[in-house]
Amino acid sequence: MLRVNTLRVLCRTGTLLQTGWSLKDRQSLSRAVTCALQSLQQQFVPQDRGDKRDVGVRHLCTAQVCLTCWNCQHPLKQKPAFFCESCEVVQPPPEDTSYFSILECDCTFTLDTLKLQKKYLQLQRLLHPDNFSQKSEREQGYSESQSALVNKAYETLLKPLSRGLYMLELQGLNIEEGTDSAVNSELLMELMEINEALDAVETPQEANEIGQDTKGKLADLTEQIDTALNKGELQTAKALLTKMKYFANIEEKVKEKLSSFM
Repeated sequence: MLRVNTLRVLCRTGTLLQTGWSLKDRQSLSRAVTCALQSLQQQFVPQDRGDKRDVGVRHLCTAQVCLTCWNCQHPLKQKPAFFCESCEVVQPPPEDTSYFSILECDCTFTLDTLKLQKKYLQLQRLLHPDNFSQKSEREQGYSESQSALVNKAYETLLKPLSRGLYMLELQGLNIEEGTDSAVNSELLMELMEINEALDAVETPQEANEIGQDTKGKLADLTEQIDTALNKGELQTAKALLTKMKYFANIEEKVKEKLSSFM
């Protein structure tokens, strides 16, 4: 039986595709690799410990790492794969798949939110746990995990601020909480004045004026962030997103103030 390290070398270097090998040799080696991989799959099948919601170890296939259905072993061609094309059972949540891929939208800051919402509703109708109440515990667990992941992806991509922060995160950049390094004194003074004005409003009209002004600032920031991301200027985008975070906070305060007049 081939060892695991040998399999890794064969798959990584493309040995099976070497032209120096005869067809018979390649076929023999291919059968040996397939046999060894099947044995490995059997070794990694999790033991039944009463918790059938455990995702377990993903299966392997020859030539490249790929996924197979946990129920029927059919190759999962789509990525992410929510259901098996063969037996139609729900699959475990995808690993290392971006929220953009999950919701099938372009990885861009100014994405189509209507298309995003349409795909979200479609997936939630398919993956809602109520649809699997008569299925096995394992399928129920997968549907709950998939549904929660789709929810998180949608909530992250729906609003410009969380979407932009996520795009930076995909590039290895994060905005740490409580850091004002990207906020200059002029901006801090502006934010202070807006907050003081908001605290002093006495009518819904006054609150709406602040809200409209803030909305305009957020729209301008959205355009600037989109330009920076398209140019690959990640540090600029990070600074602009930090600024957007503060104005988004003011926007929420305006909504709270308006609700207090109702």
